[in-house]
Amino acid sequence: MQQAEHPPAAVFTRREFEALPRDLLRDGRSANACVWRVRACGRSWTVKDFSRRSWYVRTFVAPLLIRRELATLVRLRGVDGVAQAVFRLDRSAIAMEYAEGTAICDVDPKRITPDYLRRLEALIAAIHRRGVVHLDLRGGGNVIVRPDGTPALIDFQTALFTEGLPARLVRMLEALDFSGAYKKWLRYQPAAMGPARRTALKRVNRLRRLWFLRGYPGTDRRG
Repeated sequence: MQQAEHPPAAVFTRREFEALPRDLLRDGRSANACVWRVRACGRSWTVKDFSRRSWYVRTFVAPLLIRRELATLVRLRGVDGVAQAVFRLDRSAIAMEYAEGTAICDVDPKRITPDYLRRLEALIAAIHRRGVVHLDLRGGGNVIVRPDGTPALIDFQTALFTEGLPARLVRMLEALDFSGAYKKWLRYQPAAMGPARRTALKRVNRLRRLWFLRGYPGTDRRG
């Protein structure tokens, strides 16, 4: 498994970030970051910034969420469909390569083909092979349709590493991730979904009544 011995070097500083032209993508709520899109060093970046939040969030919540997402994205380097460049801006913010494309819930449904959905399942399987579960794929906001029609995943803030967890729990968590893809099969390509995916989705829907990680405080869910 890939591990980060040293944090990735910063591409720009807090002062430079504050001076850059930027677009607010999401203001978030209480425990959520403000999410910005900025252009720096010839590329677009997503910056999740908790600096406007309460003292408690900045002191206790933000460092945990930033550390988790940074470690996750470093581990997933080399997985096509996941941000490949990421760094910690400061204690209150993280910057990552911007995922070009559109959230699946906002695209023309005709673009969501069986090939796209199979590629989405393959992407989910790829992050699982790295020992990561995303845990927030059932909505539409974290699954992206890129300009070339391939999938990408964003927002690994609730992700977990699966090493050391009981095998049965890992299977349940991975099934939860895959159910995000199966929900999209059911919505966009039900005739091509097949009985195995339908059965798997029904099984997870029953198990979700026992699930305790339904996002984090203040989550702005879409889809």
